[in-house]
Amino acid sequence: MYSKAYIEYLAHFHGDRDYFECHEILEEYWKETDPGNKNSIWVALILLAVSCYHHRRDNFKGAFRTLRKALDLFSACRETISGLGIDPSSFFCILEERQSRIEKKDSFQVLDIPLNDQKLIMECTEMCKVKGFEWKSHKQSPEDIIHRHLTRDRSQVIREREQAIHIRKV
Repeated sequence: MYSKAYIEYLAHFHGDRDYFECHEILEEYWKETDPGNKNSIWVALILLAVSCYHHRRDNFKGAFRTLRKALDLFSACRETISGLGIDPSSFFCILEERQSRIEKKDSFQVLDIPLNDQKLIMECTEMCKVKGFEWKSHKQSPEDIIHRHLTRDRSQVIREREQAIHIRKV
């Protein structure tokens, strides 16, 4: 019922809390299934992970900006949220509370997406086991996860950017 990418996203979001990996997983899925649609639910979930990534690194401006965009998209996709096994009422309360915490420059605390589909939770829990981490872990993430963007390989991104520039020139 749910895509492997979505289950992987949730496993990382609630397991090792690798928000950068969440972004990578869903960005690839979004490009495959709903390319170019910047109003996609997948974009909203990507932005949520990016906001968490920024917040954890005390980048309050980036965290606020990306969460605001995510909230706008989630608001436009309320029915889709339910179809993803998320409780919309609880979810919006959590996100609004998070937005308030970011505005006050409160320190980061993990955020759990309120899932209401037990089958989805079981699939995510199993995915966490396979990947070697615990579902809904509240352990402090290691520094290499917190600052993951500093060590990523950007060669593919650079190649794609150069190709796009070349195509525009032709």
